[in-house]
Amino acid sequence: MMKKKKNIIVMTMLMICMFVLSACGGTVERWAYVHEPETAVLSFKSNGKAIYKDKEYQYTKDDSYIHLKGKGDIEDQDLRYIVDGDKMILYESSTYQRKDGSSEDGVFGVWVQDNGWEFQFTKDGKFSEENIFYGHYSLDKNNRTIKLMYDEPLEDAILYYELNGNELTIEYPWPMTKAVEEDSAKK
Repeated sequence: MMKKKKNIIVMTMLMICMFVLSACGGTVERWAYVHEPETAVLSFKSNGKAIYKDKEYQYTKDDSYIHLKGKGDIEDQDLRYIVDGDKMILYESSTYQRKDGSSEDGVFGVWVQDNGWEFQFTKDGKFSEENIFYGHYSLDKNNRTIKLMYDEPLEDAILYYELNGNELTIEYPWPMTKAVEEDSAKK
């Protein structure tokens, strides 16, 4: 009888160890853009690793930022974020070059990226995004934010910005959702 109890205890311990080992490094969270819920853009694993846009990082999080540490030629990144239940706003950073105006104009002028993406901010408070979306904006220099109020039925957006001469870095808010598992997306 004693040998049977010992075997049960040993088997139980082995099962617990196997469960714990199989869970190590498992994906804890998977996030996707709202417009592509079946394609995970950001995944966190229980072993402290993250996958962001197909690149692997070590990660830590605090209340405002996801800190991604890359290896080799993968650059470190700090991503601002806000989580609300199963939704998240992830701020992705893009750098624009001044196409029109001078550095004395602040954010006023036309800003473009190598890929052709464009922002235009006028002195009378109007903006254009990609020459597709239009509206009004307000500038908060103390908090380094630009609030976009679209003419279209789109939700207002708050951008964080950093201005360095003729270079404008914008942290743009992307709505995210928990990624749909591939199996359930196929059904």
